[in-house]
Amino acid sequence: MSGLDDVIAAETMLSEVDGANGRLVICGYRLDELAGSKSYEEVLALLAGEVLPRGAALKTRLGMARLRAFAEVAWLDEAILALSITEGLRALMARLPDGEDADTALLLVAAPAVFVPALARRKAGQAAIAPDPALGHAADMLAMLKGKAPSKAEVEALDIYLVTVSDHGLNASTFAARVVASTRAGYTSAVLAALGALKGPLHGGAPGPVLDMLDAVGTPERANSWLTGELARGERLMGFGHRIYRVRDPRADALKGALTRLGAAGDMDADRVKLAEVVEREALALLRLKKPDRALDTNVEFFTALLLEALGFPRDAFTGVFAAGRVGGWLAHAHEQVANGRLIRPQSRYVGPKAA
Repeated sequence: MSGLDDVIAAETMLSEVDGANGRLVICGYRLDELAGSKSYEEVLALLAGEVLPRGAALKTRLGMARLRAFAEVAWLDEAILALSITEGLRALMARLPDGEDADTALLLVAAPAVFVPALARRKAGQAAIAPDPALGHAADMLAMLKGKAPSKAEVEALDIYLVTVSDHGLNASTFAARVVASTRAGYTSAVLAALGALKGPLHGGAPGPVLDMLDAVGTPERANSWLTGELARGERLMGFGHRIYRVRDPRADALKGALTRLGAAGDMDADRVKLAEVVEREALALLRLKKPDRALDTNVEFFTALLLEALGFPRDAFTGVFAAGRVGGWLAHAHEQVANGRLIRPQSRYVGPKAA
């Protein structure tokens, strides 16, 4: 099967992925113009301004929506805690009301930022922490995770991450959201479908194994031999290569910049950064040598793993944090589909046995 490569399934004003030139444009802005200069709330207003409030009202109402979402944490029982954080997030979000209004959209944006820290803390045997609606979205998410005020550099780093992953064309989870939205099932149903797609290791479930790779390498001196051995066994090097980008993923540079800021503020393990830099350099050199016919460059997963680890998120939470950023894009696409599209109903070609 082709995977629908190069098939145009929607027209959108939300984002453009230029894989040939390594560019990501969100609502008319290049990613490098947004990351570090606009907050996640400001990017939400760009993406979903037709369904979410704008300006100061967005921050205020999003803060109150986090409080509403926290009421659902009371339903965290042993059965949910036995699940992965991604599956627990899905279970809690399935309890939220459905609709196509601003209150539903705000709650859906708020929920992952509340549920992921709560699940991480409860699974670690700690009490969940209530949100502070006066804080910005990234700052509150970190405060709920850490149980203390995060540093300015940490808040900026998470904010850059949420902006960087907020939207990315018609990827698998976004397409799932648009298909469900096209049935008029409601925004919650669309987001749940997207979250189910994001769980797959070929989409949003891949950053954690980057850290497994770094752990296995251990020291910079072992990088070349370990990576050479993996390639000789036919293994994939995690954090390299992308379905769309033929050159370096622009999101990798945005997140590397966030890591640099963390390091300058003293909030990043210098040895971990050095190891990652050596692994990246050696991996790129080996891939160009051994797979010269394939475009395999650093992708968003490599620096996502390092950044979220530095911010204190457990590996099991990485997909959930991805969802906390991407939910803005999912909602924007769902709204665009409802407002301008129709029921998505493609055709298939039958290749089975002929009837008598």
